[in-house]
Amino acid sequence: MYESYRPPHPLLAQVPLTVSPFINLPASVTLPYTYKSVPSTIPPSVTVDPSNPDAIPRYVVSASGEHAASPEEILASCNSLEQHLNKARSDAEKAIRDWEGSITQRELAEKRRVAPGWLDRDEKLLQPSNAALGFQAYGQAQPSLLDSASADPSAAVLPSMVPRDEGEELDRAFGGLDVK
Repeated sequence: MYESYRPPHPLLAQVPLTVSPFINLPASVTLPYTYKSVPSTIPPSVTVDPSNPDAIPRYVVSASGEHAASPEEILASCNSLEQHLNKARSDAEKAIRDWEGSITQRELAEKRRVAPGWLDRDEKLLQPSNAALGFQAYGQAQPSLLDSASADPSAAVLPSMVPRDEGEELDRAFGGLDVK
C-alpha cells in the first residue's frame, strides 16, 4: 500500500537522510472545545449597500463618522484640488508678470519723457539743436537770462543771494493791498 520514498532526481537518491537531534518536529495541535468551524459560504459584504448594489462602496469613514467616501472619490477630489491649485498658481504668476511688465512700461515712459528719442534709436549720441533755428520759429528772439551780462560790473563780484523781503513775498503771494 505504501510505496517507498523515491527522490525525484538520481543524484538526490545518493544523499543519505539523517535526522538531526537538534530539530524538533511539530506536534499536532489539539483544538479547544469552543472551536467553531468556518462557514463554507462567505457572508455578504458590509460595505455594499443592499438597496443599491451597483453603487461604489464608501468604506473610508471620517473620524467623526459623519462622512464616508470611496477611495476613487477621494482620489478624484485630490486631483480636482491639484488642478485648482495649479490654475491659481499660473494665474498668480501671470498677474505678477503683468504687474512687473506694467512697472517696466511706466519706467520706460518716464525715461522717454525725460529724454525723448534716446531709447528709440540705436545710436546714443544726443546733439543739441541750434538755438537760432528755435528762435526763428517763434518769431522774435528773446535773449536768455543766463546769457545776459549785468549792467553793473560790481554786481558780478557780489554774492548771488539777495536779502529776503517778507513783505514783498507776501504781496507776490496774495496780491498787493494798495494801501496808501
